[in-house]
Amino acid sequence: MKTIYFIATLAALLSCASEKKQSDGADRALVIYYSQTGATKFVAEELQRQLGADIEAIEAVKAYDGDFQATIQRSQQERAEGIVPEIKPIKADLNQYDVIFIGYPVWFGTYAPPIETFIRNYDLNGKQIFTFCTFGSGGLDTSTANMQKALPNADVTMGYGIRNARIDAAPAEIEYFLKSNKMVEGDVVLRPEYSEPQAVTDEEIAIYNAACGNYPMLHAQPVRVGKAVTDDTTYYLFEAEENGQTLKIKVYVNNSEEAKPEFTEVLRAS
Repeated sequence: MKTIYFIATLAALLSCASEKKQSDGADRALVIYYSQTGATKFVAEELQRQLGADIEAIEAVKAYDGDFQATIQRSQQERAEGIVPEIKPIKADLNQYDVIFIGYPVWFGTYAPPIETFIRNYDLNGKQIFTFCTFGSGGLDTSTANMQKALPNADVTMGYGIRNARIDAAPAEIEYFLKSNKMVEGDVVLRPEYSEPQAVTDEEIAIYNAACGNYPMLHAQPVRVGKAVTDDTTYYLFEAEENGQTLKIKVYVNNSEEAKPEFTEVLRAS
């Protein structure tokens, strides 16, 4: 109910923005993001385009400009020492926005360190915040949960996330996300809810393995699955066990004969 309320409020705010400008400008939305490789920038710019929102990038004073391993090592050291990186001042006047989309790559299951600096340094109390992110396997759920804890006086709602390996699918998925949640005008055919999970069959295990088997960071074994079926696609929500932990893993298969199962997201938050 909380998410529905926030989304309905956002839709109302954006609708008002298209009809008139309030004197304080507080009817606009801002897309603000940190991107290292360009993937989150791509998603942010697509969100900005489809929403008609304002946009700004967060920049670290000392850029994370090394290769993957150098970035991981620096981030690990900063986390161990309780250091957050200095960021360049934000140009946008946050007082002019009721709704803010905050975007980031997921590192170690949560938002990248420059976002930590941003939410510490700027007053986001009372804002309606929607998260969005890019990731290797998942982290939209866990990073959103962490932001909700860090910003108890803001209304933080989980938004949109996509694997880096699937970034080309972002424009169509963002359109579905925004339209299905009434954030922009337009009709879409809503996907049905997942069915109650049942024990996996051999065929479903084969689908899971085809989608996830080559991903090196995922070793969970599927035990149950719920499904949502549309005219052209079957969506699977697998429950899989890894080291005593139950993960939820999203996979879909287009119903055409040549289509291959595609792994979209791991959900780790309880």
